[in-house]
Amino acid sequence: MARHNDRIDPTWPSWSEEDHPVSELAAPLQGALSPFGELTFPLPADELPYDHPHTEINRDDT
Repeated sequence: MARHNDRIDPTWPSWSEEDHPVSELAAPLQGALSPFGELTFPLPADELPYDHPHTEINRDDT
């Protein structure tokens, strides 16, 4: 198999043949981890400045 040395990122750390390079954290959850921790969010939900949009259907039911 051909080696593509021009495609190797020079900033990537080197490893031995026995090691396996892992760039992700070993986490029990799938997806991005919260920067605020697992237990609390910095603001309570009722203090968030978010107003969910509501759709009003424009029709005459007469």
